[in-house]
Amino acid sequence: MKKFVALLLMLAMVLCCAAAMADGIKVGIINLDPSESGYREANVRNLTETFTAENGYDATFVTAPTADKQLEAARGFITAGVKYILVSAAETTGWDEVLTDAQEAGITVFLFDRMIECDPSLYAAAVVSDMRQEGETAVAWLESLGLEEYNILHIQGQLGSAAQIGRSDPLTEKCAAEANWTIVREGTGGDSWDPNEARKIAEAAINAGEKFNIVYAENDGMADGVVAALDAAGITHGVDGDVYIMGFDCNKWALEKLLNGEWNYDGQCSPFQAVKIDEMIKVLEAGGQIEGLNDLNQIISEEKGFDAKTITQADIDAYGL
Repeated sequence: MKKFVALLLMLAMVLCCAAAMADGIKVGIINLDPSESGYREANVRNLTETFTAENGYDATFVTAPTADKQLEAARGFITAGVKYILVSAAETTGWDEVLTDAQEAGITVFLFDRMIECDPSLYAAAVVSDMRQEGETAVAWLESLGLEEYNILHIQGQLGSAAQIGRSDPLTEKCAAEANWTIVREGTGGDSWDPNEARKIAEAAINAGEKFNIVYAENDGMADGVVAALDAAGITHGVDGDVYIMGFDCNKWALEKLLNGEWNYDGQCSPFQAVKIDEMIKVLEAGGQIEGLNDLNQIISEEKGFDAKTITQADIDAYGL
């Protein structure tokens, strides 16, 4: 009888373990709207292809384009008792309380794509781009042109986001420091980085007779929206045109515009963070420690900028999203 009871207990334990394995590691993933850009589509696809049941996860995905919706989603995941929360933050601030609550609940947080301004101890790791470096690389390319006058139409992304701050600050600092660098007009594509909003900003500048020779748009879609306004007004652009066109993200179609000489510059931003986070979670699940992090608990994606005069088809094949 004792052997029978012991066998039943062992069977129950096996069944419980099997059920836990079948359920998978509970992960809550908070991301921005995939319709925002080709970059975001690639980012969402990378996450959904990685955090699958077949790969050992019970993942819930939430699309939340604004900070308040993201914080609400994070609180929901804390209440649901997930083991890990992954977040691409709409804004860099306002996360301290929620991240502290997650930590106190024993939930491990990973940041991806965008940083949050908080104590690094509140998240396990951040797999991100160096957005400021992206901006610095773009401004350095602009400076290398050696123009007499830099009259810039600046199209910003979602205000307050890490991508917008990182890509904007080096440009505004350069314009403040150099007398021949001027932001003629500045506007934002809003939370969705909307190409139509970018087109409206360009149309307003053109209709007001404001002269600019550079379009510094903080993603490819908004750059394309400005180009539509330039085309409608008969203003030439690209390698042999009157206006330099700059974008970010390296969508394949945008890099093809560089190759064709229609645009001049595109800054890379890698959307592929999911595999690295998957690796780190598996290390933690095995009782190990994450290695290779810097002082801010970051792993930085290596990125570059592409020039229309030097880009090749091989570059497009290798780096286009």
